[in-house]
Amino acid sequence: MEQKQEMTEEEVRGTLEAIASTGKFWHDWEKLKSMLSLQLKQVLSEYPEAKMPSEQQSTLGEAFPELVKRLDEALLSFIEGPPFTLQRICEILLDARGIYPNLSKLALALEKNLLVTSTLAISSEPRLPSSEPKPDELEEPEKGLEEQKHLPDAVENGIESVAGDRDEVMAEVVAEINDDMTIDMEAFREIVASSDTNVAANSDS
Repeated sequence: MEQKQEMTEEEVRGTLEAIASTGKFWHDWEKLKSMLSLQLKQVLSEYPEAKMPSEQQSTLGEAFPELVKRLDEALLSFIEGPPFTLQRICEILLDARGIYPNLSKLALALEKNLLVTSTLAISSEPRLPSSEPKPDELEEPEKGLEEQKHLPDAVENGIESVAGDRDEVMAEVVAEINDDMTIDMEAFREIVASSDTNVAANSDS
């Protein structure tokens, strides 16, 4: 109980947010378990059903104190480490009212995530403050610039320069148009000549 009193709400929420975003944990499991237990009871008590008289709690299938005790005992039953569903449990506890509109759905979701047997190992990676970028994120922009330097004829928006090829293509198109026009003009002259011949023949007759 003393350990629970020492933890502030900000510390508990910050720890859960770090786990929810990374899927890893860095705390001693006993301490983390106390945080989760504290948050679990807090979240459950915020639902309207928790304030109903016991005779009106039939929608839960059990009395509210029994529900809290059952879920808390399921959490505390993990001795070696947290359940492998720890990340999802943290996500639910951080935004329970936003995800589940009533207490019975929340209880069912928590129960499903606590009825697992596999556990998660404590992370050996150094914990980074959420405001600081990760080392690989710092390297990526420089890496991207290096790769771009080595790309031949690279321009903005990833479109390759085709200026030289465009001139050649246009010259071919113009040549084809000129050829077609020459052919059409010759055909036109033949048509005119033959019509002139016909007119002359008709006038002679």
